[in-house]
Amino acid sequence: MPYGQNTERLLCRNIKTAGCWVEKMVRKKAGQEKPGWNDAKGQRETDGQENKNRGREEKNTERRRKRQRLWVLFLETLYISAFTFGGGFVIVTFMKRKFVDGLHWIDEKEMLDFTALAQSSPGAIAVNAAILVGLKVCGPPGVAVAVLGTVLPPMAILSVVSFFYETFSANPYVALTMQGMQAGVAAVILDVACELGTGVARERSIYSVLILAGAFAADFFLGINVICIILTAAAAGALRMVIFRRRRAER
Repeated sequence: MPYGQNTERLLCRNIKTAGCWVEKMVRKKAGQEKPGWNDAKGQRETDGQENKNRGREEKNTERRRKRQRLWVLFLETLYISAFTFGGGFVIVTFMKRKFVDGLHWIDEKEMLDFTALAQSSPGAIAVNAAILVGLKVCGPPGVAVAVLGTVLPPMAILSVVSFFYETFSANPYVALTMQGMQAGVAAVILDVACELGTGVARERSIYSVLILAGAFAADFFLGINVICIILTAAAAGALRMVIFRRRRAER
């Protein structure tokens, strides 16, 4: 084969190879090389972005729901504390009506436990109950919100009343109003006591009924301190649990 023809063929081959290489680079740059691989990669990127967006939306929805619940918790505790007179037991009563019967955030048994803990713990019963309810509903932020809503109304009302204490104490109409409120408060407390006592009776446990009857007799007839009664009832409940576990282990 002549030298010139060989050189010409070699040159054509090099030109063809260079052209293929340029075309390959152009396709690669344009994203047209291996269309299936690029489509799969793009689909994975799209799915990943959609999952991120979905997760972000779920987090935002959960945050909005939590903020809304905190706001409702604050307004309800503020309302209960502002329009409730007669002590912590009355506030606990309205908390039960709102958070157990109305909003269904906690059940009746938990509210009964919260009442016992609030009574046996140091401090105001209303604040203790607000702490327990707020912790159950929204965790630590719920504690802060519930306590703030419970404390603000009496703080504001007592600040105003302190400036006019002499006028209020000497006014016969105010005294009559307070007497009427005391009668209403007693009726509300009796109503809640009957409801909680009925809930204990529904358990059909002789042990619980005996504790209930003994606690009532110790308070009403013997005048024993309420803290001692609650601590004794708690010790009786713990003893019952220990006996139950031992019997279960023996079986």
